[in-house]
Amino acid sequence: MPENATLLPELAIAAQRNVRYIAGIDEVGRGALAGPVSIGVVVFDLAAPVFAQTPKASGVCSQLDGVRDSKLLSAKARQRWHPHICEHAAAFSVQHRAPREIDSLGINGALRAAGLAGLNAVEVQLGRPLDAVILDGSYDWLTHGASPRVQTMVKADIKALTVACASVLAKLERDRLMEELAAEHPGYGWDSNRGYGSQGHRSALLELGVTAQHRLSWNLGV
Repeated sequence: MPENATLLPELAIAAQRNVRYIAGIDEVGRGALAGPVSIGVVVFDLAAPVFAQTPKASGVCSQLDGVRDSKLLSAKARQRWHPHICEHAAAFSVQHRAPREIDSLGINGALRAAGLAGLNAVEVQLGRPLDAVILDGSYDWLTHGASPRVQTMVKADIKALTVACASVLAKLERDRLMEELAAEHPGYGWDSNRGYGSQGHRSALLELGVTAQHRLSWNLGV
């Protein structure tokens, strides 16, 4: 059974840098053929009682114990965790960049635009700058290494609770968008394949053609 994400990464950063407000960022939809790419940002105030009381040895936050990377949770579990994540987050945001923006900026450029918009949104909510940002992966696509606040972490969506929470919010919102788009563009199966290149989606592209929701700069096979 997959392990739940914990606060250990956030607590380590807080101890090293003497900081309080830490954001986790994760993306959903990077590899899809259709639909937006989405970025989730979740901020924890480590001075809030729910986090301040978290055991430093285990990093297990009792109120959010069970949150994992969204890919490791069922749809029902993601729905169940959503209000709890929003309740305990000091700030949160989900940002999207549409297919034409992906075509224009490239996938990393679109991710960066969405990520920076997400950071701005949570800082407006907080009324102050963030202290640190955890970015899933080994490459800083957000600032290209220009910001000392940003720390990349391989498998952060599995390890770090802020990032796992961000992944849940982003996936829930993008899935809802893809269900709406599926109703507008029937036949592509976006309500189930979420815009990814499943066999059914690729067959529909050959039969029905390309829509405005497809990423034209990608190899669509048509």
